[in-house]
Amino acid sequence: MPLFGRDTELKDLAALVDGLGDRGGILIEGEPGIGKSTLVEQTATAATAAGLRVLRTAGVEAESNLVFAGLHQLLYPLRREFHTLPPRQFDALATALGMSDGTDEPSVHLVGLAALTLLADSAAERAVLIVAEDVHWLDLASAEVLAFVARRLDSEPVAVLATLRVDTTSPLRAAGLTPMRLGPLPDDDARALLDSVAPELPAQLRHRVLEQAQGNPLALTELPTAAADLTGAAPALPLTERLEQAFSARGATLPAPTRSALLVAALNDGDSTSETLTATAILLGTAVTSEVLDPAVAARLVATVSGTVTFRHPLVRSALVTAATAEERRRAHLALAETLRESPDRQVWHRAAGAAGADEAVAAALEDAAERSRHRGGAVVALERAAALSVNPGRRAARLLRAAELAVDSGHRDTVERLVDAARLLPLTTEQEATAKWVLSGFDDGIRDSPSHIGELAALAASVAADGFPDAALRILWAAAARCFWSEPGPDTRRAVLTVADSFGLPGDDPRKLGIDSIVAPFERGEPVLRHLRGLAATTGRDPEVDHYLSSAAYQVGAFDLAAHFAGAAVPGFRSSGRLGLLTRALAVQGSSLARLGDLAAAAPVTAESVAFALETGQPFMHATMVATQAEIFALRGDYEQAAMLAMDAERTALAAGARPVLAKVQLARGLVALGEGRFDDAFTDLARIHDPRDPSYSLPLRACFLPLLAEAAVRSGRIDAAAELVRGLEPEAAATPSPAFHIGMRYARAVLAGEAAAELFDAALEADLTDWPAERGRLHLAYGEWLRRQRRVVESRTHLRTAREIFDALGFTAWSERARLELRSAGESSPNRDPDARDRLTPHELSIAQLAAQGLTNREIGQRLYLSHRTVSTHLHRIFPKLGISSRGDLAALLPTLDEKAS
Repeated sequence: MPLFGRDTELKDLAALVDGLGDRGGILIEGEPGIGKSTLVEQTATAATAAGLRVLRTAGVEAESNLVFAGLHQLLYPLRREFHTLPPRQFDALATALGMSDGTDEPSVHLVGLAALTLLADSAAERAVLIVAEDVHWLDLASAEVLAFVARRLDSEPVAVLATLRVDTTSPLRAAGLTPMRLGPLPDDDARALLDSVAPELPAQLRHRVLEQAQGNPLALTELPTAAADLTGAAPALPLTERLEQAFSARGATLPAPTRSALLVAALNDGDSTSETLTATAILLGTAVTSEVLDPAVAARLVATVSGTVTFRHPLVRSALVTAATAEERRRAHLALAETLRESPDRQVWHRAAGAAGADEAVAAALEDAAERSRHRGGAVVALERAAALSVNPGRRAARLLRAAELAVDSGHRDTVERLVDAARLLPLTTEQEATAKWVLSGFDDGIRDSPSHIGELAALAASVAADGFPDAALRILWAAAARCFWSEPGPDTRRAVLTVADSFGLPGDDPRKLGIDSIVAPFERGEPVLRHLRGLAATTGRDPEVDHYLSSAAYQVGAFDLAAHFAGAAVPGFRSSGRLGLLTRALAVQGSSLARLGDLAAAAPVTAESVAFALETGQPFMHATMVATQAEIFALRGDYEQAAMLAMDAERTALAAGARPVLAKVQLARGLVALGEGRFDDAFTDLARIHDPRDPSYSLPLRACFLPLLAEAAVRSGRIDAAAELVRGLEPEAAATPSPAFHIGMRYARAVLAGEAAAELFDAALEADLTDWPAERGRLHLAYGEWLRRQRRVVESRTHLRTAREIFDALGFTAWSERARLELRSAGESSPNRDPDARDRLTPHELSIAQLAAQGLTNREIGQRLYLSHRTVSTHLHRIFPKLGISSRGDLAALLPTLDEKAS
């Protein structure tokens, strides 16, 4: 198609080719026929002429159910380089592309990392342009991998050029590509294009074509061919339909065998000429040769090159399919099914399309295909189609609910609701009804549900267990327990959940039982939970899911040291297997726990990674939780403006849904900011909200974890009586649990609120084992030193103040460090200026890379851990070195000592 009126777009695309490594890519969006493919072809030709390697794939509606088909097309030219991948990446990619017999479903993210590594390595020799057309029709697995790659293109000489129809969806929309929206051609350009393709068109018909084409280049080139029929075309029809009518009218003039071959080619999920000819012969009952397609080639509907049949435009394909009768389409699908006997996963879809009604044999074959599927999105589609073909209502319900379960894992809420609604129109067994309720509660831990549903879920779990389905019952009960963390159902509901959990007869050290007990009753069950956790601390690293359960339980009961330990053990397993959804949650527990312990240097990069993965995996409340943790970290470091902004962002997500733990963390961050800025009344008000059951920030487990800050704000704001009353109210709960965070906070609060009788309480608090709690040890020394100075015991105060200064300097607690310095100065002792820690000069992402490099990991190993290409890691290191005043990675280990070394 001639190119008119696209000078600006061509310049932008030329800049993309010239500046590979500076821009991640461009997403061209427009209606059918607007010129997307023409721009892509011109860009690809220019890229090839410039010496770039152009890798191409394209979405085809008939292939959208073929899992990883688009990725196979894209990476096939690089197949000889697959063996250079790390083993796990090779296995994932080979399984995804059907090149190995792996039985486990490969993680999309691990496949994405393999693709990224492969592309980056290839680009090291020759820059790469990825061209992906019609991504709205790409199979979901391939589209997700491409989006994963596009988000991570940083310094690599790799760019993505993709096209998308307006008003369609694709993961590429959220992949960070620069949007390029193509609109109609300006009138002058539209006239020039029409004159170039139909210079002899009579004036009246020329005016009619211009009017109906509406500046669409494809319409301007194709409608003149059907000019004689324009007067009869309904002007109210959308332009796409008018174009389809023009193409179908052209096809209707062809010989009958050619029309049959075209319909087969249009319905085929491949482009093989031999497949088309074989199926056409079956359909017609007589042998055919490639000459059957010659009239279609002459009519400019298809091209036949290198053993393939290619339609000139997707609208040609859709027009031919639409023009055929249902019976013609059905017979063509059955001919293709017979042709594809050696490809069962392709064949079954043609068998399904050719079914005249319910067909249990085809439904069972689709169910088998779903089990073999290498992507859950593909399995969901197969199961839904199998349900539609099921003869027995019970089998139909079972297949719909199994599809719904898989859709939960894939994160598609609308799909789950549609599938469950369809299943509930059928008679369901008790177990199926339980599954229906469970899958509907599987998103966001049920945060948006009413707390009243928690009791209903617990009762349902008991009923399902009584009917002999313990696994389903436990899943339902876990959903009920999770809601007890995110909301506050009240003591009666909590007791009901515990009663059901106890009735299951699980061993006391079962990770699932520990998780439920810790969430539902963090204080009442704190002692047995902590006892079992300490006994299990030496067993980590065997199963990341078990370690994750244990880390969650430790976090709930305030054992942040154990929580960091278990979460740290879970992270490598989730990371290596590409399970980014669970990795996000394990990183969240690890980052939050490290921040509570005071290890900001370790917490910052872990938290930043969790924030990024939460966005990528569609977990908005986990994202808000970790943004609030980032606010806490920034507040502790003294960056109050950034902390306040992050707290507001987290609150924006959490407030409408009533996500209490997020709102509690928001109030913690605001309390820290207010303390640092000397607004002590505000600090007390912010922190006290976490203890008020009427406040949306009230959180049963977290309110016991922030007591030192609340007590400090009370002393400095003169609210000692209010704080003392609150602490007295917590004494019964403290007596019921050995929670480390709770007792550290209570000991601190008792001491600072004791007035003249505080010395013994401070001494008792410092006698506790605070080895893994440096921040709390620093706060105690600072508060004790301040109290001693006020008691005119100046010499004694200096020791504690000096210790506090050293701890806070090591931790990077800027505001607390300055307070210790001011107190020491008032006590007659000067302090050296605090040199900024090397880690303070780096972003959390840079710090994460630097710390791994300091441990001796190679760029490839760092990339595998962080899901980046090794070239991106190299670029970051070259940015990091000047910031730290060094020239090589060998200097990093000395410059980035561990926290223990600095705080000892």
